[in-house]
Amino acid sequence: MSTTELLRREWTAFRRPGRLIALAAAALTVIALGLLFTSGTRASCDGPCPAAPVAGDGSIVSDRFWFLHRDLGREGSITVRMTLMTGTITYPPPNHDQIVSGLVPWAKAGIIVKDGVRQGSHYAALMMTGSHGVRFQYDYKHDVAGGSGGVSEQSPRWLRLTRSGDTITGSESADGEQWHTVGTAKLDGLPDNVQVGLFATSPGDLTLREIGLGGAIEEVRFTQAVGVFDNVAVEGGATGAWASDSIGQMNHTDWEKYHNASGAVEKDDVITVSGTGDIGPFSDEGARSVENTLLGLTVALIIVLIAAARYGARTARETASRRVIATRAAVVGAATFVTGLVAVGVVLPTSMAILKGNGIPVQPVPVLTGARVIVGVAAVLALCAVLAYGLGVWLRRVWAAILIGLSLAALPYAVAAFPLLPDTLSEWLLRLTPAAGFAVKQTMVEYPQVTAHYAPSAGYFPLPGWAGLAVLCAYTVIVMRMAVGRKQAAHTDWR
Repeated sequence: MSTTELLRREWTAFRRPGRLIALAAAALTVIALGLLFTSGTRASCDGPCPAAPVAGDGSIVSDRFWFLHRDLGREGSITVRMTLMTGTITYPPPNHDQIVSGLVPWAKAGIIVKDGVRQGSHYAALMMTGSHGVRFQYDYKHDVAGGSGGVSEQSPRWLRLTRSGDTITGSESADGEQWHTVGTAKLDGLPDNVQVGLFATSPGDLTLREIGLGGAIEEVRFTQAVGVFDNVAVEGGATGAWASDSIGQMNHTDWEKYHNASGAVEKDDVITVSGTGDIGPFSDEGARSVENTLLGLTVALIIVLIAAARYGARTARETASRRVIATRAAVVGAATFVTGLVAVGVVLPTSMAILKGNGIPVQPVPVLTGARVIVGVAAVLALCAVLAYGLGVWLRRVWAAILIGLSLAALPYAVAAFPLLPDTLSEWLLRLTPAAGFAVKQTMVEYPQVTAHYAPSAGYFPLPGWAGLAVLCAYTVIVMRMAVGRKQAAHTDWR
């Protein structure tokens, strides 16, 4: 019998109502839960919700700080001496009822060149940070390290930004005489006049609260950074009074209302700038991502594993050759792949559109990335189905195959997706089990200059997508080889 005829025969045999209903149920679960979640997620603001900052590449970013600024032409510079940087962290655990002095690691204060005051516009900044020294950052995703020392009244730091057309250069000095270049950025399309000045911002202080069996959930505390500057000199810019503005919403918290409002104060040629927020690649507006649309994957995976394991156990009870076993595995994989392709292909773009319609900021997904997620998740479901089918053939017992299949793939993925276990344990589960394959759906990026909860429960996988898929493929190949080998041995013994 030709391969085509064998495939046609096995596909006809596979198309029993029970199996088709199982695959349809898996697809509908992914679609229904994704749409249910996104339809019920709506923006809630006092009045119109502010638009999330969008960078030039279309990504939603953080862009919130206090800005004391004036015009700067195509050739010019700003030089300052930063004498002090302090900060405040409010309401720390466990009782959230105290205010303490301190700086979070990525609190920032320094000088910045920006294309106007619109959130999301091009910028380059040279800054002192809470605990990462001097940094040169530009266009939200780029970070260059400078000196590692901090600032104090005994050891101030000189900072300088120089503009030449679209090129911005950041330099630092300990004495204002000997300068060291920290970094250079080319910001294409800068207008003739940009805004230059002093800024301060401070992201929330991230703490983790233990729950469940050692899992952790994020808690963020309000913080504020304060930079003190003197010897401010601008060349090639406007003269006269400075403009003082909040980039993004500020002065809405109780701390800012009743204690220390963010802003800029000038006295005796000393300028003090205080602010809160962040300038970086992550949105502080709660932007949603691809992971939020695929909540039904766990249930769909369970359905697929059970159906495939049952089919494998049935195959084991028949007098099937190695060729038939392999053909049936291909049929199971292909049917599951199409199921996943339809389910994810429907729910992902539809859910993202619904979230946008509900006023929820949504990180844009490039076409190629979206295709990678859709095809990748479908491939992972297909490989998991083949794995369960192989377990059924190898073990010959339906419930044994189902339990092992669920323990290898569904259980690790489910417990890692929720903050139930310690992050380290969840990460190892997603390195060593077939559930590693689901790393193909990750779209979020880990940035060294952003403090975040980079853990499976927050949508971060410890392996890149290709590596996770390789782990799943290895499990599937090993199980299928054992299944075919046992069937062949049993056939030889019978003869």
